[in-house]
Amino acid sequence: MTATPKLIALDIDGTVLHEDGEVSAAVRDAVATASADGHEVMLATGRSWESTKPVLEQLGLVSDYAVCANGAVIMKRVGEDYVRHHVETFDPTEVLRLIHNHLDDGRYLIEYPDGNRRYTEGMTDWNLDRAEKVEFEKLLENPVSRVVVVSPGHDEQQFLQAVEDMGLHKVTYAIGWTAWLDIAPFGVNKSTALEHVRSWLGVERECIIAVGDGRNDIEMLRWASQSGRGVAMGQAPAEVKDAANFITSGVESDGLVPVLASL
Repeated sequence: MTATPKLIALDIDGTVLHEDGEVSAAVRDAVATASADGHEVMLATGRSWESTKPVLEQLGLVSDYAVCANGAVIMKRVGEDYVRHHVETFDPTEVLRLIHNHLDDGRYLIEYPDGNRRYTEGMTDWNLDRAEKVEFEKLLENPVSRVVVVSPGHDEQQFLQAVEDMGLHKVTYAIGWTAWLDIAPFGVNKSTALEHVRSWLGVERECIIAVGDGRNDIEMLRWASQSGRGVAMGQAPAEVKDAANFITSGVESDGLVPVLASL
């Protein structure tokens, strides 16, 4: 085991996974080596747990924790399985009605604290395990840990402007590479969840490494950069790179590999 084990938090899409949804052999080997050397390698993603677990399996990675739903859900390993250890929720009614009034073609998906989900017509490109198709009003009934909004009629820049014009309050949100919006409870993001994990594991701040490429990684990269390393992937937008204190090559070049090799 290394004398100074690190807590290494990895985004999934665009960091671990290529655009085709596959993990390269080079990334798998680098993750396995880092883990075998005694580092705590974990995933920190906007995905639900149901979409995160298969990636852990692809990597052959056994972590103590996994951060899902952009920090609203922290999974903990208990024996050979994982349980929901820490879950944040909020009432989605106000924000959903606001967005619904602004987007004529919006499609919606919500996730409940127990992992069950509901979605509206048109969310065909998403993993819909444990999900029930409903009318929009049925989304407003109970507290949720996550809201996803997709607007196929907008390109990325149009959607950025549309979201800015809405003036969303009392929630935390991040905009994806295309016209989709990920909403979490106010003040909750990957960095807040990872700070919980860091504290539980007793890892010093200078032993943190976080790697990501999306706007939902900005807080995580800033948090890691304060004392450790926040690494932006080469294809990340400028505002994501600005939040990091290191930049690696793009996912198409397996930019995660030299980061882990540098340990």
